[in-house]
Amino acid sequence: MLGSDIIQVVELDTRWPTLNPFLFCVYHYDAYPSGNSAMEPDSSLLRGRDIGSDFDPSNPWRMYHGRTVPGFPAHPHRGFETLTIVRDGVVDHFDSMGATGRYGQGDTQWMTAGKGVQHSEMFPLIHQDAPNTLELFQIWINLPGEKKFSDPHFVMLWKERIPHEVFIDSAGCKTQVEVIAGALGESRAIDPPPDSWAYDSANGVAVWVIDMAPNARWLLPSAGEGLNRVLYFYQGDNLMINETKLPSMRAAVIRSDRPAELVAGANGARILMLQGKAINEPVSQYGPFVMNTQAQIQQAFRDYQTTEFGGWSWGRSDPVHGAKQRRFARFSDGREEQPDTNND
Repeated sequence: MLGSDIIQVVELDTRWPTLNPFLFCVYHYDAYPSGNSAMEPDSSLLRGRDIGSDFDPSNPWRMYHGRTVPGFPAHPHRGFETLTIVRDGVVDHFDSMGATGRYGQGDTQWMTAGKGVQHSEMFPLIHQDAPNTLELFQIWINLPGEKKFSDPHFVMLWKERIPHEVFIDSAGCKTQVEVIAGALGESRAIDPPPDSWAYDSANGVAVWVIDMAPNARWLLPSAGEGLNRVLYFYQGDNLMINETKLPSMRAAVIRSDRPAELVAGANGARILMLQGKAINEPVSQYGPFVMNTQAQIQQAFRDYQTTEFGGWSWGRSDPVHGAKQRRFARFSDGREEQPDTNND
């Protein structure tokens, strides 16, 4: 029986269910092996795989749409944002605006596709003498109609700058909260792109990664009325939310206007929280395009066929940086940015 503060509990599969303003959420965990000099898995390991569309969840790692390097070669987006939270491993980014970079090991990229962009997200196996574990969330956030044709833009939330709040309960057990979006206590997240639904704090958007030690207790604060709030419990044996006990790999939709006591099981708990005010507009989606009407979807396909959203100047659809490249971002205006501390 669900507690009065829990609206719904859903079992998590490959693609996690979301509520408006979120469109999509997926959790990737891939135990990639060591790579060769081209940052690819040994060719013998690719036999029998559906190369170009390798998504088999029974395998310890997948190539996704990659054919030599794992990942997602060049593909278009329009009308929404992508939020890529990399817990482990690295991602190489290239886009049709001329921007590029490498991020990972705790970094997050927030990209507004707006009126249209192509980008690639590849997962190079940079270590030749060690495994190349990859762990990440990719989240899609809708844009309101007035922002769907904004200029493409991305910001890097480097791990050294992402706020963390640490809470110690009466038994000395620790809960750490990484504030990707929104505010918690004295911590306020780095600003998202300026056209994001999350940019206006009145929309109550929060993206937090909650890491609870074994048996830790923490009171998740209320956030006011009218927000969609979902907890994705993805690691641990069980989690108590008030009087309701959840097994692992469950999503709980909970009330936003009341605090909720979280109690981790004996193996701790890791939770992703997505929260925000709904965008009360029609949603028309087809693959990589999210608009308000079907006519706008058809126009998106025509525009992409005509302009390729700026074209693709990188020579190959799945470009990567060298194995020794450190984390950085180079934006379409030529500006380059690196983490405050680059010791990876």
